[in-house]
Amino acid sequence: MKKKLSSIAGVTLIEILIGIIISTIMMGAMYTSYSVVNNTYSQVTDRAKISSAGRDVVGMILRDIRMAGWKHFGDTIGGSDLLAPILITKAANLATGCDKIEISYGDVDYLSTRTPKYLYKRYKMIYECQDSASDPGNAFQVVKSRLLWSTTSNDWIADTTTDGDSSTYKNEIVLDFVSDFVFNAIDDTGALIDPPPTATNSTKDKLYKIKTVDIGLTVRSTKPFFRSSRVRSILGLADTSRDRQFTGEDSKYLRDTIIVTAHARNLGLQ
Repeated sequence: MKKKLSSIAGVTLIEILIGIIISTIMMGAMYTSYSVVNNTYSQVTDRAKISSAGRDVVGMILRDIRMAGWKHFGDTIGGSDLLAPILITKAANLATGCDKIEISYGDVDYLSTRTPKYLYKRYKMIYECQDSASDPGNAFQVVKSRLLWSTTSNDWIADTTTDGDSSTYKNEIVLDFVSDFVFNAIDDTGALIDPPPTATNSTKDKLYKIKTVDIGLTVRSTKPFFRSSRVRSILGLADTSRDRQFTGEDSKYLRDTIIVTAHARNLGLQ
């Protein structure tokens, strides 16, 4: 009986402890690898999200700028400086504020049973920034308005009960967590129009000579991206006074700047 027991194979307590230690080390290494991969994946997805959100808004603005100044050949709406195809308002504080752009163009409704058959309209799209409701004081949100020109009051309106147009609206949020929003008007010679032209300022002769608009949009991540804080900067679009630095907790957010040029293809044809 003793001989049989002595021939049975087994493991000692020390061998069991060594196995437990080795398993623990392997599990720790696997968890560390998972954490690294997961953090890397989160960073990649965060970058993709802010880039995608910013590009969607820039795409909307590009389409509107390309339409700026368009009208149907039978359209006789006019006679007001408020109908300027592109109006840019620079930020009151270039170091902390955002620019605003107003884009107007025509449209036409056709109905064969109506007199007149053609109903001409003029719309204005407005893109501007407000303080972010999600992170007030630290970020902006881009809002869009779509207004209709009233030939009765000679003004822009966005009241569906008054204008009878269900496509008008005011201050619809299209993008949140924005750090900067810049528009620069460029003339047919490629020169920056400064200040942006209005019907009454020193560059009013350029009001219908805007050929392109440079757009700069900086979008911020919704939560801290970097572990450590240090001075991080974004450069202004053709203007060093728009350069911004972020320190402390605010520097831990990832910021992505999108810069594009939109061609106002209908301006200069009037």
